[in-house]
Amino acid sequence: MQNQDQEYLMNNVNPILEQLTLYLVKEKPDNVTQASIEWLSVTGAQIENGLHHNQQINNETVESSDETESDEDDYELYANNPIRPDRASVSAEVYGIYNKKTNFKPKIVAKSHLQIQRIKEKLAQSFMFSELDEHDLRIVINAMEVIQYLKGDIVIRQGDDGDNLYIVDEGTLDCSKTKAGQDSVHLKTYKPGESFGELALLYNSPRAATIVAEENCVLFSLDRGTFNHIVKDAAIRKRERYEYFLAHVELLHELDPYSRSQIADALKSKNFNIGDYIVKEGDEGDIFYFLEKGEAVATKVLNQSQPAQVVYFYKEGDYFGEIALLRQAPRAASVIAETPCTVVYLDRDTFKRLLGPLEDILTRNFKKYEKYMN
Repeated sequence: MQNQDQEYLMNNVNPILEQLTLYLVKEKPDNVTQASIEWLSVTGAQIENGLHHNQQINNETVESSDETESDEDDYELYANNPIRPDRASVSAEVYGIYNKKTNFKPKIVAKSHLQIQRIKEKLAQSFMFSELDEHDLRIVINAMEVIQYLKGDIVIRQGDDGDNLYIVDEGTLDCSKTKAGQDSVHLKTYKPGESFGELALLYNSPRAATIVAEENCVLFSLDRGTFNHIVKDAAIRKRERYEYFLAHVELLHELDPYSRSQIADALKSKNFNIGDYIVKEGDEGDIFYFLEKGEAVATKVLNQSQPAQVVYFYKEGDYFGEIALLRQAPRAASVIAETPCTVVYLDRDTFKRLLGPLEDILTRNFKKYEKYMN
């Protein structure tokens, strides 16, 4: 094998294959080929973008300095650019010497008691921090900074390096993305309690979109160092788990990987025992559910003089709760756990925002319930 081929394998192929292998060993999917394709389309693509970005940075660095082959000169290069060793390549970030967790000294940023309480409330709403124990959560809260932005300020710019993630405390922000040769496309509006900027930290890639303050805003900011040492591993595990699950939900097949990743970030999880009511007929409905694990049945009172009857069976990957949200009506049926169940769910606002493009499909699918509706 020629040196050029070896270099290509080392820099472009191995970093992705190494992480894919770890993912497959951890998840042990039945269909390895399909799981690999889905992983490569989301996480693999993000890693590859990071690789290309870092190769460009390295090339620019080499062009602006005298070429040398000595290890000492390589050390000088990193010493003069202290932010780069942690961003040299995805392979180094995951397995190499630069991503070894050195002695981490938690930072403490002075904040008022009220600000600390507000940060706690916002962290409780974010998927990114839901896996942390009390000790780690306290470290994250101590490290967070309170930053104010004025209307029109650019918080992050597409293509830039990213060293912070943000949680919205007050105000709204516009998120847009520009593709080559095309106008900027609005992706979403960030509201209080939502977080952004984590992709650049999770995958060592440039900013994927531009986010601008639509009004005066207050954000909580977390630095890369604290994120890497405290939050990153748990966040990656949770994101990959939900992305893999959502890739197998038939309803979401028409969505692109980025849209599915946005849903994955917003999901919350809850467990139910056999016989538990997940929803009850007649209750107000503000939640949309996916059945992640287990089996459940829908029951409905068809005759007031008779007990509720089973009208539908749910398996893993099925969804329910959309009728109440789309029709602004009470729950049309009860859903009861037949086995121990895990559901993931979206609230009404998030459902409308993220699944709005699928409303026509959801409405068409009402036909599976129609014979029980009257």
